[in-house]
Amino acid sequence: MNLLQKTILAGLLTFGIFNHAFAILPIEKLDSYKGAKAFLVQTKALPMVDIEVSIDAGDRYDPTGKSGLADMAATLMNYGARGDKGVLNEAQIADEIADLGANIGLSVGGERAILRIRSLSRKDLRDRAVQLAAIMLGAPTYDAKIVEREKQRTITNLLEAETKPEFVLERRFKKSVYGSYPLANSPTVKSVTAVGVSDLVKFHKQFYCGDRIIISIVGDVDRTQANEIVQVILKQIPQSGPPIAKLPDLTRSLVEPLMQREIQIPFDSQQAHIAMGMTAVTRNNPDYFPLMVGNYVLGGGGFVSRLMSEVREKRGLAYSVFSYFAPGKDTGIFQAGLQTKNDQAILALDLMSSTIAKFIADGPSKSELAAAKANLINGYPLRIDNNRKLLDNVSSIAWNDLPLDTMENWTKQVEAVTLEQVTAAFQKYLAMDRMQIVVLGAKNK
Repeated sequence: MNLLQKTILAGLLTFGIFNHAFAILPIEKLDSYKGAKAFLVQTKALPMVDIEVSIDAGDRYDPTGKSGLADMAATLMNYGARGDKGVLNEAQIADEIADLGANIGLSVGGERAILRIRSLSRKDLRDRAVQLAAIMLGAPTYDAKIVEREKQRTITNLLEAETKPEFVLERRFKKSVYGSYPLANSPTVKSVTAVGVSDLVKFHKQFYCGDRIIISIVGDVDRTQANEIVQVILKQIPQSGPPIAKLPDLTRSLVEPLMQREIQIPFDSQQAHIAMGMTAVTRNNPDYFPLMVGNYVLGGGGFVSRLMSEVREKRGLAYSVFSYFAPGKDTGIFQAGLQTKNDQAILALDLMSSTIAKFIADGPSKSELAAAKANLINGYPLRIDNNRKLLDNVSSIAWNDLPLDTMENWTKQVEAVTLEQVTAAFQKYLAMDRMQIVVLGAKNK
């Protein structure tokens, strides 16, 4: 067990003992630097600091025919970067992270790329971790040999993933839901092969700029130290970059729906995999809370949900069935799904559809709504009971332009949801005749 792990364990034990005194900590807005926004939550629960750098550089910006570019531009930062003392290769970067007992990771989603740093808050260790992350973020080398190696690795992973039904289903479902909007596209062997070093350099220059960045910090640092962290992270980042083409309007991308609303994909699988859904609301939509609370009743509440009761408990058609809203800053999606035996696919799909349709029409009962609100409110402390969860919340609040007191008011907003609001919101944003359906593995009708 290394120093970081021992410190975390000790802190968690201490936190557990004093958890009765837990309170929601305020979010502070830090000084703006190079056009970036930055936010801080100070907590002394652990001698650690967690940092997230969100960059408006997600998959939706992949050029036509080069899906996967945004992901490669971010993940290849681990494999070489240029600092004040010269180039650090992938082995040196990995060794430095290990020596520090820190975590530095990169990931890419539809809307944003994310760099996360986790370090002990001791100044010497913290400073080294932040400086290393700043070099990776600001000056990746994109060495041609490494780029080619990682492209081949990505292609191998893609070919393997295409043998997995969950992967195939999700890609096809995304294409069905988003139409011609860029989020409909997924990396392929052809698109990954088409990405070159010049594409990566150009993408980084365009998108990795201060005015496209939000930094969230949670941990054992004060405001002055947090502002210093922000400045170090952005040291090699320009304030702005070359012009970027405006994304197409999502609504217009969906004007011409697919000729087939239900798609069946033959697949050699023991079970049929079914997905159903459509575009929905963004996180800052006023109806977010009625939809979230309502969905807890419909399919988000596990064994107490309507879908689980109808599909599993009463008829035994699936081990698990779910629904959820996944709202972002500019887009959102509603999705429901299950797995079942191939010869039960039609019956299971019909039952899932009728259950969702009935919920849209009638909404929850009074007792279902009361139980959902109680579960969500009583479980809320578990959503913010450590630094990482706090960071998730702060990052979401910052990215989605939500009020800084969102965490403090979250339970109040849940409690205020009414039956009428849930029914009205579901009827406003969901419609069965616009749901896209993908069935993979089942026999054709």
